[in-house]
Amino acid sequence: MRDAFELRTADAAGRIGELTVPRAGVTVETPALMPVVNPNIRTIDPARLPEFGAEICITNSYIIRETDGLREEALDRGLHDLLGFDGAIVTDSGSFQLAEYGDVDVTTREILRFQRDVGSDVGTPVDIPTPPDVDRERAEADLDRTETALSDAAGVDVGDMLVNAPVQGSTFPDLRERAGRAAAATDLDVFPVGAVVPLMNAYRYADVVDAVAAAKRGLDADCPVHLFGAGHPMTFALAAALGCDLFDSAAYAIYARDDRYLTVRGTEALDDLEYLPCSCPVCADHGADGLRALGDDERERRLAEHNLHVSFEELRRIKQAIRAGDLLELVEARARGHPALLDGYRALLDHVDQLERADRASKGTFFHLSGESARRPEVRRHHDRLDRLPVPDGDVLLTEGGVPSDDRYDATWRVVPPFGPFPRALSESYPLTAEVPERTDRAAEEAAARGVASLVAANPGTAFTLAHRGWTERALALVPDGVAVESLSTVEAGDRDGDQGVASDDRDGDQGVASRGDTDTDP
Repeated sequence: MRDAFELRTADAAGRIGELTVPRAGVTVETPALMPVVNPNIRTIDPARLPEFGAEICITNSYIIRETDGLREEALDRGLHDLLGFDGAIVTDSGSFQLAEYGDVDVTTREILRFQRDVGSDVGTPVDIPTPPDVDRERAEADLDRTETALSDAAGVDVGDMLVNAPVQGSTFPDLRERAGRAAAATDLDVFPVGAVVPLMNAYRYADVVDAVAAAKRGLDADCPVHLFGAGHPMTFALAAALGCDLFDSAAYAIYARDDRYLTVRGTEALDDLEYLPCSCPVCADHGADGLRALGDDERERRLAEHNLHVSFEELRRIKQAIRAGDLLELVEARARGHPALLDGYRALLDHVDQLERADRASKGTFFHLSGESARRPEVRRHHDRLDRLPVPDGDVLLTEGGVPSDDRYDATWRVVPPFGPFPRALSESYPLTAEVPERTDRAAEEAAARGVASLVAANPGTAFTLAHRGWTERALALVPDGVAVESLSTVEAGDRDGDQGVASDDRDGDQGVASRGDTDTDP
């Protein structure tokens, strides 16, 4: 177990935890956002960052080391005094410059000693950020160099400074997983997933998801994960649901420089806004026209302040969603803001087995909001556990309606898409208390049919009848051939004609009794 990180609660793979930073004497609650502080361009004074909610920030030790005057000042005063920031300070090593310019004149041992000497709380070795889509030979060679850097880092006396163990591997999932496993095997402390900024800049969120998911498969549960360069609030919920604990944002300042205004749904040009969709102090005090009327420097600073406000607001919203157990509903809402984020959400659900292992078993009400909801880990878990439920031999009715009035069936189970069948006694158990729309979508029906198939496969000695509400042919094709299938609309029409009573909808539990009728087609 790593002493620096402690998990508090989780939802999907998202988690709330505590990162203890001994050199700073602080404990940072995660997920946490680290504003990037350029030591030469301070759009917002670092001393003010706690006003927005920052407990931790990140700056670049390579820039400090290579800047005449700044290097000596940092060594003399220390980073905390130099920046005026009392929280935890993370330092990057120059790997970004390496990715941008192809070379840096420093080794891992040299930069870690420098980070230690200037008072960094979390240092970083010189890893090799491999861009997306390179050939495998290059990706493997770069990863070998990164793993050598991690080995070098382990041999440096850093005192009580924590040290990052970056996870590289380009767009090769197996290399990302290998890198995660190698990093977790070290005694290092924080695990940044690197070189994903080009993917995010290209809106390739599905590829980001696959890279992070692969890295997480290699890492241990007690490894705090930093998603390097994830600075836009529209991506935070998706990244948190993957199990990322730390984000760093230079976007708040860079975008402000270009008069760009961050929202949780994307980025807006200030000139295009007539109304500001935000109630932070900047937006409440100025409005769109007021911001545009400011001088260049003041407008840049105010926009940067807004961008930080909206970023930390989203982070608090994510934490509450994790606490409440509805993080995936928040991810779904954000995914509807941009097609590329929807691709990312769908990619996230491709890793449903990985999410299910991290997800907690009981939480608040499940909301079925779209076809993607049918692929959530709660649905997978229910299907996987159907074989644990006792089922009588004989005849069992699986129905979206109510309980039949006669005793032709040995048991009557409810069917609620997307979960499928379950005993009526479990109707008040999570996630079967789900709120689902009356107009069920095809994906939910197909998921329910797969649940029926799982139950039938686990109980070959039982005869099942399925009574459904107009499922599609595609969904019914997933129901095993041995199951008698009836449409409730037909049943209910027959019941009315025969004056036998009407099958109830029973979506809210045993609210009514469905009459079975006297024909062979009635369930």
